[in-house]
Amino acid sequence: MPFDPLSTYVQLQSSGVATAVPGGDAFWLLPPQEVEAAGSGWLISEYEFAADWPTWEMHPDGDEFVYLLSGCADLLLDEPGGVRTLQLRGSAAVIVPRGIWHTAKIHEPSRMLHVTLGAGTQTRPA
Repeated sequence: MPFDPLSTYVQLQSSGVATAVPGGDAFWLLPPQEVEAAGSGWLISEYEFAADWPTWEMHPDGDEFVYLLSGCADLLLDEPGGVRTLQLRGSAAVIVPRGIWHTAKIHEPSRMLHVTLGAGTQTRPA
């Protein structure tokens, strides 16, 4: 059955099994152990952004694929040599290496698709 990726995320296990999980705010309202369990596989999630991300985030267990579906944003990577800005315009993608803190500056309303191993994700204020 078709579903809206803004309200339903998909978890891909190494066994090849794909499971739909609640997305959007419903995902973050799940008990912490369920959020962590969903992050044990590859989590595919889509978000709409009208403003800059309020936090930096870092995924210690895997790279993150970030695909800008529409809009205009800069992805900032806090790398050992300093912060690097990657301009994402129209339809563009980037791979954020595991362990790299990142955030986004939104220049116009944007939709992004994210694929990562979410377990252990850390955040800090932007």
